[in-house]
Amino acid sequence: MGRTIGERREKLESSSERMAARKKSEKKRTVRVSVTSALFFLAAVVLIYVGIVLISGRKVGPSASDTPDIVSYAPTVEIVDADASSAGVSITNRMKEYIGMIEVDFHDLGYKVVKAVIPSGSIREVDLYLEGRNGYIKTTIDRGTAVSAEDADRVIRYLAERGIGDFEYIDARVEGRAFWK
Repeated sequence: MGRTIGERREKLESSSERMAARKKSEKKRTVRVSVTSALFFLAAVVLIYVGIVLISGRKVGPSASDTPDIVSYAPTVEIVDADASSAGVSITNRMKEYIGMIEVDFHDLGYKVVKAVIPSGSIREVDLYLEGRNGYIKTTIDRGTAVSAEDADRVIRYLAERGIGDFEYIDARVEGRAFWK
């Protein structure tokens, strides 16, 4: 009857099916051997190249002339420390670099910073005075200089569109918001 105990009929495999299965496994084996050989060859080429470079004494990687120059920003404006009680205390390098960077960012937007003031009792705030403007701009060194300058520029343009030329200050210390008085 051709039935087994599990009541399924067994399939007889013909000789052509066995030959096809053998050919398929042969092809898989050939591909595996080829890929493995190619990887070993590639690894050997890399090792030989590294060995030649090390033996010849050449430096691997970018040369010293390829590395970018480190730019430090030095402020060109007057920096006033409003805290008179801190006689002899100098302004930190981080604060100077921040003022130099934001000065460049305002210049890129078409403004000229004329003075930077560090308010009394503050260690992270910098107030910037722009040429031709009555008020000042409050910034913090914890935010990026470009973002603070762009926020202040947006508020200045917003006020100009509404005919408001004078302001006491613009507060650009909070991300995504700017206040003016």
